[in-house]
Amino acid sequence: MYCDRRYFLKMGAQAVVSALFPLSAMASINRMFIPERRLSFYNTHTDERLDVCYYSQGRYHPKALKKIDYILRDHYSNKIKPIHKELLDLLYAVSITIGEGPRFHIISGYRTSETNGMLRRKSKAVAKNSLHMQGKAVDIRIPDCDTKRLNNICKRMHVGGVGYYPRSDFVHVDTGDVRFW
Repeated sequence: MYCDRRYFLKMGAQAVVSALFPLSAMASINRMFIPERRLSFYNTHTDERLDVCYYSQGRYHPKALKKIDYILRDHYSNKIKPIHKELLDLLYAVSITIGEGPRFHIISGYRTSETNGMLRRKSKAVAKNSLHMQGKAVDIRIPDCDTKRLNNICKRMHVGGVGYYPRSDFVHVDTGDVRFW
């Protein structure tokens, strides 16, 4: 069948792309197979909650993305920056792996350079050029999911950076280069 052949060729192309560009391939494969993507958040600093469908029918929803940007804002300054879609897709992939639509507890989302500098003065664990300042990183925990398990799940995705902070009980994920600490 012509349709089956076209589908087969499309999947083969996706496989090649995934080997070269894992994050973009993950996003394009998700577009093909998953009709709707939902995320659930709880901001531990502002006590705000959000359950939102940010992607369906092959496209991202601007109103939903703005709601996500808001809940992941810098809670010190109340400033907002767009959160990268690749980071949201990574969180969605984590949520599928864990199952049952977990609510991500947000420890830190977007940070202004001023907030990052202030946190850096308090802790050596805060990077000078943190991807939080670009909307490409988030620190999370999930109730009823051990952070060591969450860390292992995120590392197995092999997308971006993953930092494990057992004393503070959270995992850092970002869409930068693949690295672990």
